[in-house]
Amino acid sequence: MQKTKEKPQEVQKTESKEIVEPTLESLSTVSSRGNTSSTMTKLKIVNLIAIATPFIGFLVAAIFFWGTLFNGVQLAIFGFMYLITSVGITIGYHRLFTHSSFKTSRFMTAVFAGFGSMAIEGPVLQWVADHRRHHQCSDDEGDPHSPHLHSGGIIEALKGMWHSHMGWMINPRTKQSMRYVGDLRKDKLVRRMSKLFPFFVLISLALPALLGGLMTMTWMGAFLGFLWGGLVRICFVHHMTWSINSVCHIWGAQPFNTNDHSRNNLIMGVFALGEGWHNNHHAFQSSARHGLRWWQLDMSYIIIWFMSKVGLVYDVRVPTKERIEAKLQKS
Repeated sequence: MQKTKEKPQEVQKTESKEIVEPTLESLSTVSSRGNTSSTMTKLKIVNLIAIATPFIGFLVAAIFFWGTLFNGVQLAIFGFMYLITSVGITIGYHRLFTHSSFKTSRFMTAVFAGFGSMAIEGPVLQWVADHRRHHQCSDDEGDPHSPHLHSGGIIEALKGMWHSHMGWMINPRTKQSMRYVGDLRKDKLVRRMSKLFPFFVLISLALPALLGGLMTMTWMGAFLGFLWGGLVRICFVHHMTWSINSVCHIWGAQPFNTNDHSRNNLIMGVFALGEGWHNNHHAFQSSARHGLRWWQLDMSYIIIWFMSKVGLVYDVRVPTKERIEAKLQKS
């Protein structure tokens, strides 16, 4: 019997229209009519550069500067930039814009969109569209980054792992999905922030260099700030996000029956600020809290909870204990 999936309430279809929206895959406008072989080749090249450049920066830093020109200044810049851009993804792009897990002011909406853009994972509209499509088609045809669409032996499994982790951005297998963000496209602020993505890319690289220069008053300090707070930090944030798509659909526990391969992974739960409790998330997609048990550390939810106490966010959505217990798989 063919499995069926509950359609996420966040997914909203709109009329079929050409969407003019910059994406991480192009950083330029691409319409469905413009997907020629030449255009797709250019998209792949841009994607490959976007993926490879931070990793090259990480290798340079690890080989030449680890233990020598890496000190508390670089650590502070790295930590600050990692925190604000990770929060921009986990709280902003994911829990706010994709799933409407809480509400906030227009100012904080812009802040979350800006921080998320600085992670350089794409404009908010494109990121949300891809993620909503992932939930709609999770681990089935149409899922943009499932590791389970390659049947066969170990080679095919490795292909699936590569595809889910980063290959899907180099070789996009599905069509543009702007129909999934009809609600957000009606929001002028979100549309504007999405179009400003290239500006936030520049800010994401320039800010750590500026901080490094000001904190040391040297050009070398500016360079190391750019290296550690810029390229190395981007590499870490990217792989944390991508690991949710790959690792958390392969390794971990499945306390809930979600009709897909989503898993709870302890390591990713800690380092990805709570995103690693991925099976919990697929079971309760609109929940602002992913770590549903007391021992499941969810830093993103802790931050949301704190912001709710000081009035920065409100209407925070969390499932009741009864709903959680009712949905648990029975052994």
